[in-house]
Amino acid sequence: MAETFPSIDPVYGVEKNVNPSITRTRFQDGYEQVVKFGLNINPKSYSLIFENITEAESDTIEAFLDARIADGDYFNWQAPDETSTSKYRALPRKKIINYPNLATIEVTFNEVFEP
Repeated sequence: MAETFPSIDPVYGVEKNVNPSITRTRFQDGYEQVVKFGLNINPKSYSLIFENITEAESDTIEAFLDARIADGDYFNWQAPDETSTSKYRALPRKKIINYPNLATIEVTFNEVFEP
């Protein structure tokens, strides 16, 4: 069973990207044909920054994400603009140690569609 991402909030300025799985063919007369690939054609990804969080909070996030890499599982997370949780994987990420005991984690959550 999937775990839920720890309740540590990112700073706002969250970047949401949507890259639908479609192919468009535009013909000379202006007609356009759209072909969808698969059932879940509209995955989302979020670029998040957890800025100036404590070292303990950054350790919590890193341990959680490392465990998801180790077990190969997705995790549940509710995006700021969504009303329910969805399934995500977090790759890649980086950690910046700003000051003693303060860190910043930059990570991308990519939506997955698994049973």
